[in-house]
Amino acid sequence: MSEVVIGGGGHNALIAACYLAKAGIKVTILEKGKIGGATVSQKVFPDFEARLSRYAYLIALLPDQIVKDLDLKSKTLSREVASFTPTKINGADIGLLINSPISDRTKSDFKNLTGSDEEFEAWAKFYNDVSQFAVKVAPTMLQKLPTRSELKSAVNHPIWDELVEQPLNKVLEARFSNDLIRGIVLTDGLIGTFSRSDELYSNICFIYHLVGNGIGEWKVPVGGMGAFVAELKEKATALGVKLVENSQVKEIVKTESGYEIKTDTDSYACNYFLANFAPQVLARLMGGKPPVSLDGAQIKINMLLKKLPKLKSGADPRTAFAGTFHFDESYSEFAKAYEEAANGNIPSKIPAEMYCHTLTDGSILSPELIAQGYQTLTLFGMHLPASLFDKDNDGAKEIIKQRLLNQLNEYLLDPIEECLAVANDGSLCIEVKSPLDIESDVGLPRGNIFHKDLSMPFREDNEPESWGVETQFENIFLCGAGAIRGGGVSGIPGHNAAAAVLERLSK
Repeated sequence: MSEVVIGGGGHNALIAACYLAKAGIKVTILEKGKIGGATVSQKVFPDFEARLSRYAYLIALLPDQIVKDLDLKSKTLSREVASFTPTKINGADIGLLINSPISDRTKSDFKNLTGSDEEFEAWAKFYNDVSQFAVKVAPTMLQKLPTRSELKSAVNHPIWDELVEQPLNKVLEARFSNDLIRGIVLTDGLIGTFSRSDELYSNICFIYHLVGNGIGEWKVPVGGMGAFVAELKEKATALGVKLVENSQVKEIVKTESGYEIKTDTDSYACNYFLANFAPQVLARLMGGKPPVSLDGAQIKINMLLKKLPKLKSGADPRTAFAGTFHFDESYSEFAKAYEEAANGNIPSKIPAEMYCHTLTDGSILSPELIAQGYQTLTLFGMHLPASLFDKDNDGAKEIIKQRLLNQLNEYLLDPIEECLAVANDGSLCIEVKSPLDIESDVGLPRGNIFHKDLSMPFREDNEPESWGVETQFENIFLCGAGAIRGGGVSGIPGHNAAAAVLERLSK
């Protein structure tokens, strides 16, 4: 009998398995496809030796403690540029470059955009305050959930009320006056979600995007996301974890000693079961009621370029595309796009952002492609809920793709279509994945990258102790994005699910 069976083989499953196996527990992972889940690298365009991080791109939330505990060697690289945002002032093309760390160029760009130093100073103060929040919250992510009062006391800063108690729009409108600056800040509250700035849900998303390791920096995995997963797979195998691919969990049956996990071809007995798939899937397998959750609301577009496009602003493309490239993401544009999508229409202007992996890490390309100047671009279109694709997925994708490319071209001297690599059959190297595609490919319900609605990283004062991974079913735990403090490439729910099992076993 396996002590623990894990359904789903993403990075969180592998991290949970490593912790459990290190403690001497027998673990089996059942994965319906290939080990890795959404954290895979794939040769998306068959004619080219380019292995793209297809669904998950950057690493920010992975705690250093997990890296240390599992002796992980996979490298991540910092991006010299935090973001670049092209825009127009009185018909002139300009751009806002935000360096990491902040430079005089950034201060100058703020002044050029807004006409004074006030907005830059407000920006610097806001993110300094956010850092005060992040450094206190980050260490709690691998512990039992603190209570609201405990975490508030630990933060001990007015930023708590701004981020936790009042909607994000209040903070943005009080702190900033410029429409574009408000939007750039807001984007971290809306990535992957279909919500407005006046809903606390955007606060939760914002917190998770800014709290990683106490610094909130999103880093590029060397070799792509697949390299990170490959190391985890190697670690798990060396520790004796049994990895079973092409084995989808079909039924979970309660037994006297635990559970019987049935697939199409086999069954596995276990004392504990960890679900690395969505809570909705677990509920269905257990005959329960799936939790209600927001639709996923993003489109992912992967591109291979034969060259980077030049920008109308004159900014160096190798700088502009190295960080997050925001376009059409002002505060008012976000609001308009939301209202249009909420009414069942594709937004007339889609807020979007993208980045170029290969400007930081060229190792995902062959030496030949590097020598020829090839690059990748990954575009993330927002406020595109799954419902927009239900009637005609392919048709909606085509409309949205063309709309986004047209929007992007407004800021480029070289139309992006002329920069795309061309396959042997004459087709352009561009791949579009809707929320429905993401659900079909990697099992995220309605394309929700967080599996279900996010929760604050604490419990209410009157709630019982919890790791944030518990379910209503005895000895069944969530170890994926659907756990509290799940989402992103973090390993946090994997660690916490393993901790919950080990705690039970110790009693």
